[in-house]
Amino acid sequence: MRSTPVSAAPRRGRRTALVAAGLVAALTLTATACGGSEDEADTKPGGGTSQAADAGDTGGGEGGLAAGLADRLKEHGIDVDKWKDGGWKNWDEDKWLSEAKDFVNPVIEGLWQPDRMKSAKEADKTVTTKDAAADQGATDPEPAPVEAVAEKKPYHENAAPVGKVFFDSPEGSMVCSGTVIKDVNHPGKSNLVWTAGHCVHAGGSGGWYRNIAFVPSYNDYGKSEAELANATATEMAPYGTWWADWASTSNQWIQGGSESGGDGAAYDYSVLHVKPEHGSKSLEETVGAALEVDFSAPSATEVSSMGAWGYPAAAPYNGLEMFKCVDRPGRLSLSPSLPTMYRIGCTMTGGSSGGGWFRVVDGKTKLVSNTSIGPLENTWLAGPQLGRAAEALYQDMSKTYGGQ
Repeated sequence: MRSTPVSAAPRRGRRTALVAAGLVAALTLTATACGGSEDEADTKPGGGTSQAADAGDTGGGEGGLAAGLADRLKEHGIDVDKWKDGGWKNWDEDKWLSEAKDFVNPVIEGLWQPDRMKSAKEADKTVTTKDAAADQGATDPEPAPVEAVAEKKPYHENAAPVGKVFFDSPEGSMVCSGTVIKDVNHPGKSNLVWTAGHCVHAGGSGGWYRNIAFVPSYNDYGKSEAELANATATEMAPYGTWWADWASTSNQWIQGGSESGGDGAAYDYSVLHVKPEHGSKSLEETVGAALEVDFSAPSATEVSSMGAWGYPAAAPYNGLEMFKCVDRPGRLSLSPSLPTMYRIGCTMTGGSSGGGWFRVVDGKTKLVSNTSIGPLENTWLAGPQLGRAAEALYQDMSKTYGGQ
């Protein structure tokens, strides 16, 4: 979620802090719909919906897996028991599944213990100088840095839908941020989480990450590392650990995403369908809150403020606390052939990737983007506009897997 330096440009002024308070106050409220704009972002069809089991499978299968999942693993030459015993650590090219349909993520009970969560490293994204200079006039002046502010504690009272996304990669255990979102086809019982594509899939040079799990209101009281020396699972994960049994990201990210963001950066978003490691209630019922996603892709010029929430993990942060930045958005273009991205001033570092961007519409808070890329200096963040392609991906996840 960082980048190499880009050329200096005039900076936009800071906005007042009043809207930040408004975002916090509205964060847990039910959102309402709003109209579209002329600055539509995602116009290319298609998404990378994955399947951990065949749609319609509802019964129990081998090893407690959903019916069909054990068979899918075997199709890829994966032994379920060996996978759970550490076989998932095999990142050989022929074992690193990359196609949208190849996602498999069987629950490994007890894998994400407090110490393992604390040791997970931030997932960094970069944008090269070449990429940043490729715009054709659609980029606004670089924003002034906005110092990230710690969210009020406990998080479940102020930002309940926000949490951390954990996953394993060839480089080790990693962490991003994510948001509980509403499921329009299953009101009040959503099991959907919004995050970044690079938090679930490596892009064009790799495949799906493994052991992907979501922890809402992680470290609910924002305790320090010393205070968490002997933390219990309840302290770190007050609402439990939720495993992704289905995942989706854009075809553009799967095909064009890279460590430098690449052509997939403007489509760097993902929807997870999760299930609890323990229990049977839905995620939304358990957390008590979820946010609607705004797919109208409003022009940055039409929005007075956006706020980014997340758990920055790279220095000077340590990933244990939730932070936020609120700023008036500007535009960032990586290429004249790609949709324009939103950009705000923010000092959050890696680990905040995938965290939701929110805006208030008629007093209601909606998710409008997610953290994707930013500079090495950690002075700003950029996120994709969510238009028709993002909505199609979301609807497919909701209709196909939402009720399971």
